Amino acid sequence: MKSKNVGILFLLTLILLLLSLDGCSRPQDEAAEAPPSAQVVTAPDASLLTVDHPEQYPLVSASARPSASELVVTGAVNPDVSRNVPVISLASGRVVGIYARLGDTVQKGQLLLKVRSDDVAGGFSDYRKAVADEALARAQLDRTKDLYQWGAMAKADLEVAQDAEDKAKVDLETMSEHLRLLGNDPDKPNFTVDIHAPVSGVITDQQVTESAPVQAYGTPNPMTISDLSHVWVICDVYENDLASVVLGETTDIRLNAYPGRVFKGTISNIGAILDPSIRTAKVRIEVVNPGLMRIGMFVSATFHGQTTEMHTILPASAILHMHDRDFVYLAAPDHKFRRLEVVSGELLQGNLSLQEVKSGLQPGQQVVSNALVLNHALAQ
Repeated sequence: MKSKNVGILFLLTLILLLLSLDGCSRPQDEAAEAPPSAQVVTAPDASLLTVDHPEQYPLVSASARPSASELVVTGAVNPDVSRNVPVISLASGRVVGIYARLGDTVQKGQLLLKVRSDDVAGGFSDYRKAVADEALARAQLDRTKDLYQWGAMAKADLEVAQDAEDKAKVDLETMSEHLRLLGNDPDKPNFTVDIHAPVSGVITDQQVTESAPVQAYGTPNPMTISDLSHVWVICDVYENDLASVVLGETTDIRLNAYPGRVFKGTISNIGAILDPSIRTAKVRIEVVNPGLMRIGMFVSATFHGQTTEMHTILPASAILHMHDRDFVYLAAPDHKFRRLEVVSGELLQGNLSLQEVKSGLQPGQQVVSNALVLNHALAQ
């Protein structure tokens, strides 16, 4: 019995010893398995540039200049609705000839369409009947006058004959004018109607093709001619910016197709109803078209506000235009330069060598006076 207790005591002692050894080794294993501490590596500043002999690139300080506030919005060229003239067919029929098409420039009186019409055939029939009726009425009047002179007819009969002749003349004149209205000569039977351009301009809509039917005074009109010597530019202006838009003021218009040219327009209407989804109002600008504006072209319109803002001014040579973006080289410590993106404005009217910087640069900061030279040196 005593030996059995000794064995149990030995076994318990051995278990406690093993547990103590496991507790001592575990912190070392955990320390061995822990990840290494993170190391932060600072990437070089790509916009900070180093050049040899920085003194070869003179610096200039940006200055401030007061300027009227501006609002730039986008829009599109539209035809002047008051200068859209529909081409109307005066007779129903079938198109047998088309002499001008969509996009063509036409002159007033130019032949556009030929329409073969039963209306014209009916008009000639009524005209020939009116000629025969008038001839008969005239003959009866002459005969009645002769008989009246010899006392063989009463005066009432003469008056009836005169009335019949007068009515026959009216019918004849009406039928003759109807044929002339359809573009036909009453003395030269022709069962087609010639449709001519009512004004000079560009055909901006065409709804007929060869052999297509047309309806007299019907819609849609066969063609529409637009006088594009004056056009509308329609812009969307946000509700918060409407204070910068003044009726009757002059606006600068720039076409995406001709970015170097500035056109002048006049604000003729500010929409009374806002778009409920995007909170914008339609602003209409009337522009004299020098021949470059085409319907649907995208434009940018600059509205000149009533308040004054301070704009940064730089020599135009200090601004580098690259990939539709503008940059300047800003002086940095240790004779380095930092390439900085800016938003440039217009050249000054009185001095075309100076240019506005709308954002990205503050007055007093020094930049390289000729950015193109420095950029070329960096590219080498």
